Amino acid sequence: MSYRFPLLLLAALFTLSTVQADEGMWMPGRLKQNKQTDRMMRDQGLRMPVKKIYDPNHPSLSDAVVSFGGFCSGVVVSDDGLVFTNHHCGFSSIQQHSSVAHDYLTDGFVAHTLAEELPNPELFVRFLLRQEDVTQRVLQAVPDTATEAQRTAVVDSMMSVIGQEVSDRDSTLTGVVDTYYAGNEFWLSVYRDYTDVRLVFAPPSSVGKFGWDTDNWMWPRHTGDFSVFRIYADKRNQPADYSPDNVPYHPRYVAPISLDGYQEGTFCMTLGYPGSTERYLSSWGIREMMESQNQAMIDVRGVKQALWQREMRKRPDIQIKYAAKYDESSNYWKNSIGTNKAIAKLKVLEKKEAAEQSLGTWLQAHPQEREQNLHLFSDLQLGYGNRQQTTHALSYFGESFLNGPELVQLALQALNFDFGADQQQVEARIKAMKEQYDNLDLALDKEVFVAMLKEYRSKVEESYLPAFYQQIDTLYNGNIQAYADTLYTNSRITSMERLQPFLRQDTTFHIIDDPAIALSLDLIMKYYEMTQSISAASAQVKEGERLLNATMRRMYASRDFYPDANSTMRLSFGTVRGYTPADGEQYSYFTTVKGIFEKVRQHAGDRDFAVQPAVLSLLKAGNFGRYANRQGGMNVCFISNNDITGGNSGSAMFNARGELLGLAFDGNWEAMSSDILYEPNLQRCIGVDIRYILFMIEKYGKANQLIEELKIAGDQR
Repeated sequence: MSYRFPLLLLAALFTLSTVQADEGMWMPGRLKQNKQTDRMMRDQGLRMPVKKIYDPNHPSLSDAVVSFGGFCSGVVVSDDGLVFTNHHCGFSSIQQHSSVAHDYLTDGFVAHTLAEELPNPELFVRFLLRQEDVTQRVLQAVPDTATEAQRTAVVDSMMSVIGQEVSDRDSTLTGVVDTYYAGNEFWLSVYRDYTDVRLVFAPPSSVGKFGWDTDNWMWPRHTGDFSVFRIYADKRNQPADYSPDNVPYHPRYVAPISLDGYQEGTFCMTLGYPGSTERYLSSWGIREMMESQNQAMIDVRGVKQALWQREMRKRPDIQIKYAAKYDESSNYWKNSIGTNKAIAKLKVLEKKEAAEQSLGTWLQAHPQEREQNLHLFSDLQLGYGNRQQTTHALSYFGESFLNGPELVQLALQALNFDFGADQQQVEARIKAMKEQYDNLDLALDKEVFVAMLKEYRSKVEESYLPAFYQQIDTLYNGNIQAYADTLYTNSRITSMERLQPFLRQDTTFHIIDDPAIALSLDLIMKYYEMTQSISAASAQVKEGERLLNATMRRMYASRDFYPDANSTMRLSFGTVRGYTPADGEQYSYFTTVKGIFEKVRQHAGDRDFAVQPAVLSLLKAGNFGRYANRQGGMNVCFISNNDITGGNSGSAMFNARGELLGLAFDGNWEAMSSDILYEPNLQRCIGVDIRYILFMIEKYGKANQLIEELKIAGDQR
């Protein structure tokens, strides 16, 4: 009895999966084992068997869900391979097809026939076929006396071997072994990828990105964040690279669509590919994340984006070229700002520290556990402490250089170009470089380069400066602008045309002599030096976090315990519901088109809220037909307490019968620390209503042929 209170406190503070029924990103492969989770889903309203959600031996709901491009999620909605995903997930593809003459970002895009659908060589969709626990096989190869570094090497090797076996047996399949529970379990996921993915429909950005940066991560929301693509295959329905001879893919399962909508308390589940969470990270890890990775992103991207945005607002060609990269950069930038604020406001660090103290008390009460974890907390604290300054510098290094000027990125690509790869890979890399050059403004990039050099120097100690800073100080008297002018004038990495001798493998061209390559070598050397200096500390941290996770799981061995997200398919479930963001405020669980007009008036003159007259006229007419809500209006977005994170964008939001209600596209500002700690009263998943999606496709895009492809529940046509 004397240890009951600390144990309950620990459960509350770590917010384990069994504490809040709505919390958890559950692995499909473990659903049958998770009896408590099954019961909670049914208690909240699930009306379909769990085996109908995921069944590797029979068609099931998960067969309609795809990883979209490896960075988002999507859902297959027709027998001819139509895929719904978010507008921001398709944004880069829409941008690549856009020009000043054909501005699909501004005006939207509609393919009225298969022949008009636009190919996207950089895109792929990935279907999960099955998951298999391979933990025993992986860990059996690790010697009992292995150090953490040796363990990592053996584990990585075994993961690669097991994954490769899948492709060796069937070349159309990809096997990937991922780590779960901080490296305590390993599961094989078997996928089939389709690489011919074509753009079918995109609403205008004034619909798909309504609110832009201002509304990003905010509720109430009125963003029609959707786009439509189609998967193509060869005539045997097998994966094939783009070819005019390919035909629409016929999926194993098609997600049905519901026009019934939802009410407060309606059961809702999402299936998708969340990127990463750190729910079980120690307090030292959270502090490092705040002060290093997040702060570096806030500082450096803020500088870079201000330069980009200034030119984007002045020039339509820059707006098109930089739209996708600005969108991606600013999304994570604002996320980092919100995360750090939420960690402080919700006292996440204090909760974690209290939980660790309680865990220490529990260990003291269990002698065997105490002996096994004698130095658990002290080793974690020491490891994080020994790498603190260097991790801080590495965070600013990555943002300032590896994620900063594109000349640096292109130089590193050239330096690591593998002409020995198969011809298809070589051609793909050259094409990717060409696309990057096509979307590069050299003068703007040079301005970013100068700003990045200044920003990095202001944030780190002198010992973390790459060697070229000494050249700036001695040869250019500290004048960074003069150094940049010389570099951008003399480097042949500045354009695809000037790089042609290298790409043709002209033996008279020595790329190593290029000043941008020299700069890249300095960066590589400094990066290697910094990472090597903290390798021992990082191994200590990795081992400590793994042991901490394992100890927690032993403590709650009788309970379902979901792992952190790691870009593999996950199920989350909950209910549609509003929330109270602050005292005296109450947010409803849905928004309507009325809010679009209110925001347009409120933000008159603000480009983030400018909407084409044709869209406003259509919405004002109010002829919503079968897509209307019960009051005859039009819902735009809704929220649920489903547990999601980055990568879930485009995830299908299903009702209790497995019918599509909408697409998840965002989280909410008040719970931006959700990757670290689930807050049940605040955390919400924002989705775009499927009825608004279909209305825009049919009435604005006049693409009735797409509506005819869909499986709409109760449709008597």
